[in-house]
Amino acid sequence: MNKVILVGRLSKDPEVRYTQSGKAVASFRLAVNRRFAKEGEQQADFFNVVAWQKLAEICGNNLTKGRQVLVDGYLQIRTYDAQDGTKRYVTEIIANEVEFMGSKPNNTDSTNNHADIGDELPPDEDIPF
Repeated sequence: MNKVILVGRLSKDPEVRYTQSGKAVASFRLAVNRRFAKEGEQQADFFNVVAWQKLAEICGNNLTKGRQVLVDGYLQIRTYDAQDGTKRYVTEIIANEVEFMGSKPNNTDSTNNHADIGDELPPDEDIPF
């Protein structure tokens, strides 16, 4: 079974592109804190996340740097030939679902009054798992 569930914060705004056939694809990096760190030092891992079609458009329109999200998807490793002729490997998370968590960053438009999924969840420190 290939299943990945991550909770983290976007390290920058999502980048949305469109394929030649018109399908939307969004990519972003997710910073995920490690559960255990050396001597109280917080460490994070950075994962590349890709979302397709309607989910890509939703991510592009609603997510910004610093926003906390839960990503449910699967791990994919793909290869391509670089311009110099070498084979390159890319590891990324393909998102099936993205849930918005926590509150929106302060720099968002305050006229949008709807609540996002997960707004009622406590901060990471209060979650017992």
